[in-house]
Amino acid sequence: MASSVSTDSLQTRFLVGAYDHDPGTTNAKVISADGGTTEIWVDMRDYSRLLVCATNGALTGSGITLLEIVASASEDETDGSVTVVKTSGAVAADALGDYVIAECTAEEIAHLASTYDLRYATARITCDNAGDEAIVFIMAESKRPTDGLSATTIA
Repeated sequence: MASSVSTDSLQTRFLVGAYDHDPGTTNAKVISADGGTTEIWVDMRDYSRLLVCATNGALTGSGITLLEIVASASEDETDGSVTVVKTSGAVAADALGDYVIAECTAEEIAHLASTYDLRYATARITCDNAGDEAIVFIMAESKRPTDGLSATTIA
């Protein structure tokens, strides 16, 4: 019999999201769940740490070749303030099941914010082939536990 206890511990401490990233290009692209129309950014004003994990979802070429955490003054990949916070360096994640992880703290982002207020952070992924896709998992640690940070999402 399944437990009837309602557990809401980790969901109040962590923002969790999973996205099917289909960049449609070999250029580095900020993650999006809808082919680049809606970029996924985390407002680091409310979070102390960010972790990103990306795995190959579909391969036409050799899959993920680079994972970066970037920060920006706005939720816009084309903003001139976009700054690389962490990079995986070149990777050869060329099989389904291969994955790459990057993590940073809000303090690291603040340290890089000499010219701009780098408030928002996300992952930026480069794929070998325009047909390659990635499944991206984001987890951000909340500065203050808050009910409803994460919830099941069914499209």
